[in-house]
Amino acid sequence: MEKSTELKHVTGGGGRFRRFLSSCGKHKTLILMCLPAIVFFIAFCYAPLPGLYVAFVKYNYGKGIFGSKFIGLENFRFLFESGKLWMLTRNTILYNFAFLILDNVVAVFMAVLLNEITHRWFKKFSQTVMLLPYFISAVLVGLLVYNIFNFDYGFFNRVLKYMNIEPWAPYSDPKAWPGIIILVQLWQCTGYNTIVYFATIMGIDSETIEAARIDGVNAFQRIRYVTLPMLKPTFVILMLFAMGGIVKGNFGLFYNIVGQNSMLYPMTDIIETYVYRATMSDFNFSTASAVGFYQSVIGFAIVMVCNKVIKHVEPDYALF
Repeated sequence: MEKSTELKHVTGGGGRFRRFLSSCGKHKTLILMCLPAIVFFIAFCYAPLPGLYVAFVKYNYGKGIFGSKFIGLENFRFLFESGKLWMLTRNTILYNFAFLILDNVVAVFMAVLLNEITHRWFKKFSQTVMLLPYFISAVLVGLLVYNIFNFDYGFFNRVLKYMNIEPWAPYSDPKAWPGIIILVQLWQCTGYNTIVYFATIMGIDSETIEAARIDGVNAFQRIRYVTLPMLKPTFVILMLFAMGGIVKGNFGLFYNIVGQNSMLYPMTDIIETYVYRATMSDFNFSTASAVGFYQSVIGFAIVMVCNKVIKHVEPDYALF
């Protein structure tokens, strides 16, 4: 009897494997299309996982990762005791939360406005102009911001001098930069996010829109009772996806705008910029790896909690 049960178990496992291979054979075209993404995630997300061990050792260049002295949680203890970890986590989460909310709200607003434009050529022109900043290099964005806010010859201070107003020195004023960084982020990313929501609006059933018009609803009522409810699933899904990266800052944006200006670190330093300095300037690979590990754990926990909340409120919108 035991042998029969064991045989069934093995056979069942083999049957599942054969069904899996059969399914792969039936969908080989889709698998080939997904192959670049599969290779990307294996190469850059799964293959480097053994490197997490660096966070638990005192890294020695001569001995390598696994030959270095194991020190357990000492690197994490140093981070907590230094007081930097709270500042980095606070800045990263607050900035990303502001980006998350404002990016999506502004994108929905702009997508609805685009949908209401009746002139086809103006609609295409607006989409092109809005999307262009997304393709501008972060280095050029940093240069643009510097030329606007530079104290000596920046555009902003030239306007102030022309109006006989005392020049402003933003590069020595940390409190000014949250607003500046958020505005730059909105300018650069709103166009791309708008296209996503606009595509969703284009997918709304035309019969629904036509029925609303026949019922005599005006433009505002149509937006409120038809368009926005149809955008809700996309909005929720994009928010959930973005929550996974809420502790992963936009390194290119922050580094190229702020640079190595230590006066601005209390309000602009995020986890990515700290890890970069710890790795490239101080050559402290263990501390940098500990921060990265901490970042991944917090991000995973946030995704799981948010998904559970969404599943409880709206099960159809949950990721899993």
